[in-house]
Amino acid sequence: MATVTAFVRTKKTDKNKSVNVRFRLRDGREFQLFHKSELSVLPDKWDEKQQKIKARCIIDEQQRKNFDKAVSDRKNLIKDIYLQKGQILTSDILESEIDKILHPEQYEQPRQTFFDAFDEFLTKHPLSEVRRKNFRVLYRALKRFELYIQKTDRKRRNFEFDLDTVMADTLQSFSTFLKKEHELYHTLPDLYEAFPEYHEQKPRGQNTVNDLQTKLRTFFLWCNKQGKTSNRPFELFKIDECVYGTPFYITIDERNLLYDTDLSLRPALEKQRDIFVLQCVIGCRVGDLYKLTKKNVIDGEIQYIAGKTKDGKPRTVKVPMNKYARAIVGKYKDSPECEGDMLFPFISQQKYNDAIKEAFKAAGITRSVVTCDPLTRENVIRPINEIASSHLARRCFVGNAYKVMKDQNLVAELSGHKQNSNAFARYREVDRQMRDEVVSMIE
Repeated sequence: MATVTAFVRTKKTDKNKSVNVRFRLRDGREFQLFHKSELSVLPDKWDEKQQKIKARCIIDEQQRKNFDKAVSDRKNLIKDIYLQKGQILTSDILESEIDKILHPEQYEQPRQTFFDAFDEFLTKHPLSEVRRKNFRVLYRALKRFELYIQKTDRKRRNFEFDLDTVMADTLQSFSTFLKKEHELYHTLPDLYEAFPEYHEQKPRGQNTVNDLQTKLRTFFLWCNKQGKTSNRPFELFKIDECVYGTPFYITIDERNLLYDTDLSLRPALEKQRDIFVLQCVIGCRVGDLYKLTKKNVIDGEIQYIAGKTKDGKPRTVKVPMNKYARAIVGKYKDSPECEGDMLFPFISQQKYNDAIKEAFKAAGITRSVVTCDPLTRENVIRPINEIASSHLARRCFVGNAYKVMKDQNLVAELSGHKQNSNAFARYREVDRQMRDEVVSMIE
């Protein structure tokens, strides 16, 4: 059984000089530790047997009680530490543990700021690189909002985001800011000089605002789980439902028409048209498309790890190459523009989207489609070539594959969607032909 004793050390010539009270922790014959306390006493007043001030010593009674209690408390503290730590303790570790308990203020870490916590979140939370970039967009918007409040609200010149004080009204103000931020680009340029974006600021639709608020909620849930705050501001703040228009995509015939259009007089456009058609027949996200190399062509398939899953539960997507995919990959196999392992002569994604619109126009694919205006959330009719983008290739793959197979999980296996993904519905439409087929099956 462990015991703790108090004692003093002094030389005969030092009896008139105060000395520190020391403590010895023993547990058996082999284990003992020492602690030198800050408690001091004159050697002549120390009762070695009773381990306290001598009973007959003339001293203020309250001072005696305080000293004796301090010695007793220190013994109990040492015992408690030993019970928690066991024989991994050394005298140095014991000294450190006692000091932490007696002087906790010296060991307190500076309180983590909101944005320090966000930086940690970006580092530690499993995120694909695409998702991490999207969260950084939110990070910069939050920084600009903080600066906006400081510059425009006289009562809140010192406003700063704080994990514990963000409330529903803060979130509502942030939503309002996001919707009008494009106006501030010219009226308050300081916001963008401090925390710039790398594209033209345009009005944000409600879906975009919802997406940013959803990401902010994800950050708060992570902070709650990590014990950084008990604040749950989204319990009193409702994120609006996203509104999407009727899914539209190009048909297989339109895809083939695009591929067969002669663009030999416009070779730069022809290359991007080919890449788009390839994307139409393998269905990958544009972020995954741009990472494809010759090494992703394996046994007649395009194989890649879906970007949105690689940091969570990595999924290898395997898409067999049809005749169009084989022809396009073969066309650029030995192209001098494809250095090293490059699969295609990629350009920036914005220029790629511009080229897609131009290729549609050149192929005469200009039919009108109904789409949802992101700002008004109303249905509008526009030529498909004016709104075509890389994402239309993914919808082309999913929509046409689902129309043929009518099996969401099988299509998701090829497109890289999660099984039973709610987002899947935004890629395909149950059209008249499919409805007729289903009804005819139960005649």
